[in-house]
Formats: sequence, structure tokens, C-alpha cells
Amino acid sequence: MNQQIKREQLSSFGNLELLAKQVVEGFITGMHKSPFHGFSVEFAEHRLYNQGESTRHIDWKLYGRTDKLFTKKYEEETNLRCQIVIDCSSSMLFPVGEEQTKLSFSVYAAASLIELLKKQRDAVGLSLFTNKLDLHTVAKSSIRHHNYLYSELEKHLIHYSNSNLKTTSTVDVLHDIAELSHRRSMVIIFSDLLDDPSKQDEFFQALQHLKHNKHEVIVFHTVDKKNELDFELENRPYNLVDMETGEAIKIQPNQFKEEYKSSIESYFKSIALKCADYKIDFMPADIRGGYNDVLLNYLLKRQKMR
Repeated sequence: MNQQIKREQLSSFGNLELLAKQVVEGFITGMHKSPFHGFSVEFAEHRLYNQGESTRHIDWKLYGRTDKLFTKKYEEETNLRCQIVIDCSSSMLFPVGEEQTKLSFSVYAAASLIELLKKQRDAVGLSLFTNKLDLHTVAKSSIRHHNYLYSELEKHLIHYSNSNLKTTSTVDVLHDIAELSHRRSMVIIFSDLLDDPSKQDEFFQALQHLKHNKHEVIVFHTVDKKNELDFELENRPYNLVDMETGEAIKIQPNQFKEEYKSSIESYFKSIALKCADYKIDFMPADIRGGYNDVLLNYLLKRQKMR
């Protein structure tokens, strides 16, 4: 899959839904040219008629062309329910002054997932959170619902980008989502996971709450790998500001680079290992890459849930 469609290549396509369509079309084309050729990315709108069921929904025109009985598949006949969860706290607005932030990456990835779910006749809901659950919709598959989700994503992207400092309360929010999502779903979380490190056990208790309620969980660790993990800053003094608290510290990067890289790698490795123990998919999502890995990992997970 060589073609990674990036945000800067999409600006000419207009609104969020058009961007998502372009991403998904490029992704599907790439799938058929890649080693994943033959992987199920066909989107049926019919299913074979089962003997004994009502003939009311048989597509007789299709029968005339194929000599096989198919019934029309309606929007409420969903294969999967998916809840997309996005961390909208202030740390997700990093990097400041560049077009692609962790939040914008998450929004465009989520819009692309909605488009893919729409093509597969799957139901999708959306949850946006900071220090509380700011938006939560149940999963539906109607066109009207999809349009609402695109509208909310666009509106919240602008709102959060211009907002004051907002902290994170991931633990409480995930418990809320577990209680509000009554039917088995795939829960897809986009977050930089920069919550209080002392709450890591509580974080996994919240994830376990989702698992206990029969949900499958994917955590996309949304990160600016170059700056946040590899610490590739110029060798000059920096004034680093905590985007959620406003606390500032002056540093010379080269004095701390190796120690920082070792610590941050160890921290996220421990999260990844614990996710594996809980049978939760943990996927790094570098905002400087494209959206194909997000879509592919969703499809792989979906295949396992069939």
C-alpha cells in the first residue's frame, strides 16, 4: 500500500465528507494493488435469499439478470456497531502552528472510518471528550445520522482549536461510554494517552469495563512521533508549555534527549504490553503518516469479529 493520502493533499476537496470519500477511495484502490489483494473490501448491498423467509424484499430485477434470489439489505440490517471515541483535550492540539495536529488527524481518520462503515452498512456512533463527555451519539447507519456526525466533527474541530485549556479525564469518560453503549460494539479510541501516569491502573480498569460489556476495543495512540517520541528538536533553548495546565519549563533538548526518549519509550511500551494482556488492540498512529493504517487495522479487527 504505497499511496498514503495526507491532509495537505486533500485541501482541494472541500468539506469533511468529501475528504473522507477521497481517503477511502484511495485506500480501496491501494488495497487491490497491494499484498492484501483479495482481502474483503467489497461492500454488498444485497444478501442471498434464505428459503422460508419473506419474499417481500427480493430484488426481482437482480434475479432477472443473475437467475439468483437476493434480498435488498436495508440500513437497519447492520453487520457491526462501532463507537468512535476522540480525545479533544488541549494536548491533542499539538503541534502548535502546523496544519496537522493530533486532533485534526483524529477527526480526519474518524471521518474516513465513518465513510468506510457507511459503505459496509455498519452502524457508527461518535463520542468526543475532554475532562467530561462532551458529545455521545448512539450508533446508527442512516444517511441523516452520518451527515450529523460529519457536521459535529467539523464543528468541534473548529471549537476545540479555538478553545481555552482543556484537561483530560479519560478514565471517567470511558466508564461513561461503557454504561451508555448497551449493545456489543467495536470501540475505537483516538488519544495521545497523556493523562496522569499515576492513573494508569484506573485507565485499564475503564478499558476492562468496556471489555466486560462485550465490546472489542482498539486504541489508536495518536502521536507526533518526530517531536514527541524521537524528540527531534533543534539544539537551542526551548520554552516548553504544558498545553493542558499552562505550566512552562525551559530546557536545552540535547541535555535531556536520551533520558527522555528512554522514559517515554518505556512508558508507552508498558501500555502496549498491558493492552496485549487485556486483549485490546494498541496501534501507534503517527500524525505525519497517512490514514491507511487506521483503515486497515479497523478492517482486520472487523474480520475477526465476524
